[in-house]
Amino acid sequence: MTDQSLPLKSLFDLSGQVAVVTGGSRGLGLQIAEALGEYGATVILTARKQNELDEAVQHLTALGAKADAFAGDFGKAESITAFADWLAGKYDRADILVNNAGTSWGSPAEDHPIEGWNKVMAINLTGPFLLTQAVAKRWMIPAGRGRVINVASVEGLQGHHVSMGGMLAYSTSKGGLVNFTRALAAEWGRYGITVNALAPGYFPSKLTEYILQKIEGFVVENTPMGKLGGANDLKGAALLFASAAGGHISGQILAIDGGATVI
Repeated sequence: MTDQSLPLKSLFDLSGQVAVVTGGSRGLGLQIAEALGEYGATVILTARKQNELDEAVQHLTALGAKADAFAGDFGKAESITAFADWLAGKYDRADILVNNAGTSWGSPAEDHPIEGWNKVMAINLTGPFLLTQAVAKRWMIPAGRGRVINVASVEGLQGHHVSMGGMLAYSTSKGGLVNFTRALAAEWGRYGITVNALAPGYFPSKLTEYILQKIEGFVVENTPMGKLGGANDLKGAALLFASAAGGHISGQILAIDGGATVI
């Protein structure tokens, strides 16, 4: 028996669902939150700074979305446990998890401090593991469905130009997140959970501000579309992975980079 055909618009409808977006107070996380909220999800934002979360919730509410927020450092296991307990106390479900929070540390590999390495791994890789585990065990696996979207990076798919040194910990963590996505998709498909990753190229953000001051011209020149990522460029892909429209897509890594990784 095949699934019943549904109107295309209904395949993207997220009404009644709860979506968690880490690092959702600004940048790429907020862009993704806008898309999920517009299509009906109640969006739960997490980040470290309460004032930025308050502004983001107000922004989403003004757009007509339902939004809530939790302040915590998800590089620490105790913050993730506290968040899961908080979420359980306010909501009876978690349908979509977007692991977007991330950080970087610039240093030549030969001099990279261990504290910088550990910080990047804690936020970019260990945090997503612990949060995904907590959300899946409490909500997704019992429900028999779920959507996990990891925000990796093109830096996790390839090496980078010699002019762009000092990215070892970041690139390593994002490469780990890529294979975390694939391995988890293979293991959790039987629970009705899809696991996919977005791999953005260069977008203007607080995280990329410093490096783009040095290499924006180089990046644009070496991108077939001839530009950086924009304010709407992650929305469609995130919505596809989060919705029923992407229900048979799992374990995939989608580069959103204007074609930069093909040359």
